[in-house]
Amino acid sequence: MAGGWEAGLLLSGIVLLGSCVQWLTGMGFALVAVPALVLLLDPAQGVVLANCVSCAICLVGLAGGLREVRLRAMVPLCAAAACTVPLGTWLARRLPEPVLLACMGALVTAAVLLVMRGARLPSLRGSGGAVAAGAVGGFMNSAAGVGGPPISLYALNAGWTVREFVPNALFYGVVVNAFSIASNGLPRLAAPVWALVAAGMVVGGSIGRWLAGRVRERQARLLVLLLALVGGVMTLGKGLWGL
Repeated sequence: MAGGWEAGLLLSGIVLLGSCVQWLTGMGFALVAVPALVLLLDPAQGVVLANCVSCAICLVGLAGGLREVRLRAMVPLCAAAACTVPLGTWLARRLPEPVLLACMGALVTAAVLLVMRGARLPSLRGSGGAVAAGAVGGFMNSAAGVGGPPISLYALNAGWTVREFVPNALFYGVVVNAFSIASNGLPRLAAPVWALVAAGMVVGGSIGRWLAGRVRERQARLLVLLLALVGGVMTLGKGLWGL
């Protein structure tokens, strides 16, 4: 499937949608794309493809905001993620596919619900909170391709503004996805499929930037979270059905 044109077009469409919502709202690629990618490909290949595309998107987005990154605040987040990425890879490789799908679906669903609720957790404050958020984010990113929600929750509890959050989240995304790619490897896709995925990323980013000034941010974020919630529930359901 990974080398066929039909699969390539589907992958391109998924990446296009994920890239569009990422550039439209500043978040959401992995939440929207990972459930669809793991259902189309196998879980391991879906996760590593999401890691690759997320890393590329974050790298492009960070190009103009590197000076706004709080490097001191990023050290505990990224260091903790580096320690737990291998654990996520190790666990994902040892779980049967239905169990892995169920775990991925549960992680995505729980993450979306926590972000939608705007959970306030005293444990996610200070340097200890940064280490906890980074560790959970690294584990989730390498195991399920979704490492952003713990960082969003940390930023919420740390009182960061949206302007402060975006460049730091992009920096974290580059680092944790690079660690995940090093741990998980690259997806096994044919060259034409890679080209279609890249095209989907570029077109989706262009559409997202165009829509950014025309759609209210609150409405766009709600749509992203609802899409991610549906995808998470579907992935959870498929995993449970296969047990």
